[in-house]
Amino acid sequence: MSPAFAFFEPTDSEMVDRVFKKNVREGERRLMLAVLENAIEDFQKHVVAKDNRGKVLFQEAEEWILETNSPSFFSFENICAHLDLNPDYVRQGFMRWKESKQKAT
Repeated sequence: MSPAFAFFEPTDSEMVDRVFKKNVREGERRLMLAVLENAIEDFQKHVVAKDNRGKVLFQEAEEWILETNSPSFFSFENICAHLDLNPDYVRQGFMRWKESKQKAT
C-alpha cells in the first residue's frame, strides 16, 4: 500500500496562502505559549527569591501578568486571548498561588 500524499497545483495561490497562514498561526501560537511558559517559570521559581536577580525576574513576570492595557502583540492579555484563556481567571490563580507560597515561608 502506497502512502497517501496530498497534491495541489503549485500555482493555486489560495491553497498556498492557506498552508502558509496555517503555519504562521501555529508558529505564533507556539511562540506565545513559550513566552507564557517562561513567565510562569520565572513567577513560580522566584516567588520567594532572596537574591536580587530572582527578585527582578519575579517582579518582571508579575508586572507582565498584571498589566491590562498593553498594546504589545506579546502582552499577557493578548497571549491569553490567542490561547483561549481567560486572563482575569489566570491572574487570580497566579495571585492565589503567590499568596499561598509567601505564607508558607
